[in-house]
Amino acid sequence: MTLIPAPFGRLATAMITPFTADGLVNLPEAARLAAYLVDDQLNDALIVNGTTGEAPTTTDDEKRALVEATKAAVGDRAKIVAGVGTFDTAHSVHLAQAAAAAGADGLLVVTPYYSRPPQDALVTHFRAVADATDLPVMIYDIPHRAGVPVEEATLIQLAEHPNIVAVKDAKGAPVSSAKVMAASGLAYYAGDDAMLLPLLAVGAAGVVGTSTHFTGARTKAVIDAYVAGDVTLALDLYRALLPVYTGVFATQGCMLVKAGLADRGFAPGGLRPPLQPASVAQTAAFVALLDAAEL
Repeated sequence: MTLIPAPFGRLATAMITPFTADGLVNLPEAARLAAYLVDDQLNDALIVNGTTGEAPTTTDDEKRALVEATKAAVGDRAKIVAGVGTFDTAHSVHLAQAAAAAGADGLLVVTPYYSRPPQDALVTHFRAVADATDLPVMIYDIPHRAGVPVEEATLIQLAEHPNIVAVKDAKGAPVSSAKVMAASGLAYYAGDDAMLLPLLAVGAAGVVGTSTHFTGARTKAVIDAYVAGDVTLALDLYRALLPVYTGVFATQGCMLVKAGLADRGFAPGGLRPPLQPASVAQTAAFVALLDAAEL
């Protein structure tokens, strides 16, 4: 079965940012987790400094240090994609250049949030960030957080930029995504774990997951089965993981990922306000899903 190219591989995880007990970024634990996600959970790429990584609460220096630490941990075994999108074009350009200098292999650029720019302004914003380095860029289209979608025509126009190669798609509109893929050649990655198989069916490259902190190796099996043409096996594997794919978003994703990682022997630490640790009940419910799926 032929799929469009996968510039960031087929399986990527939006990695949490571990913190120490006193709230500092825990770089050794970040390196440990990155190596685990690549070597045991079979990730082709890791997204650092994204929403799941609590990027709105980390400083520019912390972001740079996270890129350096995770790249050192995984080397050439996986790509490190740095989240650099903000609601300020100049700051996003600065973060893009800093990430490139720190050794990132690619950039994730979210739609500018809160200010709700019109579509022509989105084109200007994304192009400015893409022009800032030679790194490949993945646009993060997530209207329910950003406040505005990146419309089909806008995505097709942005695909003309040589550095803009992919979309992390959290729009939840697979027919719309299929139209853009067909018209542009952009590599699509499901930005919602449960949308993986539906988007693969219309030509997507893979997933940027959250539950893949735990489901990575088995999610890779879903993708591999689909790519090999065994749709029945892919569907069976997908259905077995579906409760975890959806359950990780029962509350804010990084809250439950950190709770699950702590239960599995990692040291993710707490969360920076305004987020807070998952409750005892939330943690128990999510850990039960992991146990039921034998993860």
